[in-house]
Amino acid sequence: MNKREKDRYTNLLLEKKRELGQKLSRIFTESKNVDLSDAKDLADKAESSYTKEFLLSLSDSERAQLNKIDEALKRLGKDEFGQCRACGKPIGEKRLNAIPWASLCIACKEKEEQGII
Repeated sequence: MNKREKDRYTNLLLEKKRELGQKLSRIFTESKNVDLSDAKDLADKAESSYTKEFLLSLSDSERAQLNKIDEALKRLGKDEFGQCRACGKPIGEKRLNAIPWASLCIACKEKEEQGII
C-alpha cells in the first residue's frame, strides 16, 4: 500500500472516529436527560428506563466500533492494514472502502459469522 492510500484510509478512519465520538457524546447527554423521577406512573417509569437502557446499549456498540477503528489505525502503522488477520490474504479494496476498519476478508468474515473461525 502506497503512502497516498495509507493517508486516505487514515483520514477515513479518523473522520469516522470523530463522528462516533460526537454521537457518543450526544447519546450520553440524552441518557442523562432521561429522568426516571419525572415519570408519573409505572408505565412511564418503564418507558423511561427502557429508553435509558437503549441509549446506553447504543453507546456500547459505538465503543466497540471505536475500538475496531483504533485497531485499524494501529495496523496502518505496522503495515498490516488491508491484510486479513485470519488467512493473511489481502482484503478487497471495495470492502476497505466500505468498512475501513475491517480486519477480515469477506470469506473469513462469513466463516466467522457461521462460527467456523
